[in-house]
Amino acid sequence: MSRYRNNYAGISLEVTHTLMGISSCPEKGRSRRKSLERIEQENGAQRLSRSLGPLQLTMLGVGSTIGAGIYVMTGTAAANYAGPSILLSFIVAGLACLFTALSYGELASAMPVSGSAYTYAYVSMGEAWAWGVGWLLLLEYGISCAGVAAGFSGYAVSFLQDFGVHIPHALSTTAMQVVFDGAHRHVSMHWQGDAVGAFSILVVTGLLILGVKESLRINTAIVFLKVGVLVVFVALGLWAIHPSYWTPFIPKYEGGFRYGLPGIFRAASIIFFAYVGFEAVSTASSEARNPRRDVPIGIVVSLLICTVVYIIVAAVLIGVVPWKTLDVADPLAIAVNAMQQPWLAVFVKIGAVVGLCSVLFGLLYAQSRIFFAMAEDGLLMPVFCNLHPKFKTPWIGTILLGAVVALATALLPIDIIGDLVSLGTATAFGIVCFTVIWIRNVAPDSPRAFAVPGGGFYIKGFWVGYVPLLGMIFCLIMAAPLFIDMALALFAGDPVPALLLATYIVCGWACYRFYGRKHSRLGQEVQAGESA
Repeated sequence: MSRYRNNYAGISLEVTHTLMGISSCPEKGRSRRKSLERIEQENGAQRLSRSLGPLQLTMLGVGSTIGAGIYVMTGTAAANYAGPSILLSFIVAGLACLFTALSYGELASAMPVSGSAYTYAYVSMGEAWAWGVGWLLLLEYGISCAGVAAGFSGYAVSFLQDFGVHIPHALSTTAMQVVFDGAHRHVSMHWQGDAVGAFSILVVTGLLILGVKESLRINTAIVFLKVGVLVVFVALGLWAIHPSYWTPFIPKYEGGFRYGLPGIFRAASIIFFAYVGFEAVSTASSEARNPRRDVPIGIVVSLLICTVVYIIVAAVLIGVVPWKTLDVADPLAIAVNAMQQPWLAVFVKIGAVVGLCSVLFGLLYAQSRIFFAMAEDGLLMPVFCNLHPKFKTPWIGTILLGAVVALATALLPIDIIGDLVSLGTATAFGIVCFTVIWIRNVAPDSPRAFAVPGGGFYIKGFWVGYVPLLGMIFCLIMAAPLFIDMALALFAGDPVPALLLATYIVCGWACYRFYGRKHSRLGQEVQAGESA
């Protein structure tokens, strides 16, 4: 190993200066990378309260993950793309997340700070890339809340209808709607909005302002409730399964990504959305009591729990009702109604409504902490790191974030939201895996309580780990169908998904170009060092 370290003697000198963000060379100084030493200093000076243990972190991961994936996205992905082979899609997406979770575990043990993939990219790829990752994470966490809120709306409306309370269609349906015409889809606009889902976002925003420790106590109770509901659903659903609904296991290919082998991977890219919650644990590093040990535990354990639950529940769901009927916002409600168990229908819908609230809490919490870290670095306005004098939470930034997400909930359909979220997630996950390789090469002796298993190999003295490399490959597999489907939609006369993505990218570039780069604290230090 020593001979490889010698290969990095020159790199080590560059890292000592360039990663600190101060370099005698102006060109290198403009790379604006953070060093591990700087990360440690920021970790010691962080202003958030350390109150979370391994159980709370695991419950945060489970609470943020088990929700829209099984309550909402499973039905959409099965009905439109994979059919019963959605079970294979869960395995493919789960493998991508497992490799990424192990990479997250190592980085969280080496850099126990808030910001998640944003902070990791700041170390490995520099400030501009870090901004891009932070902007992608808004898709992963903030916009994904809109998809979860859509599921909440569907189950809440169905639950209220059981008691004779009817919510007008115009107040529970998004303004944009996706319509399929064979293998093609197009987007239509209507004068309506999902007010029910938007209201749920505002309620959770209020809880986040009150404090994390207090809210996570409620979250832990909710997690046990919704997992218990799913256990009951599986136990009773086993007696209502029709094996014929599982055949053909892989439906006949119909073109595009409709069924067949392409449908399996397209469905995997959609339900990739379902796994984003486990990463929320890494954003809690600044509020964990022992982040080097507890955060990796919370990440890996919560992912394993959620993957097992997803596969079991999906198998029962598809066995109870024909999968082509599941393209709705509340597929489990359809299943329990078919089982003709009125009390179970009420029980499952309550579990879904309450459980999806915990997902909203976890995702909004994660996004608010990422914005907090970006604002602390000067890349966002100070309002996002302004703490409440009593609750010690970034309250104004949380309110602004909640308002934007509530608006997205009222307007955007879950199909488009799922694609955008999965795309942002896959890109951010790939950068996390790359960061593990980068840190291992530039700082091989850096303390880390957890390391990715499996070892690696060397290319001209450059170490490449098998686990992070597989993570990057699987993330590419997740992203590829999304880009292809977006391009096919564009050429078929449906430019809405591509326009939304392009607009989002341009807005992110403009925010960094005209505000973030100018106000960056690290950038100001670089300029001060260069002028000196």
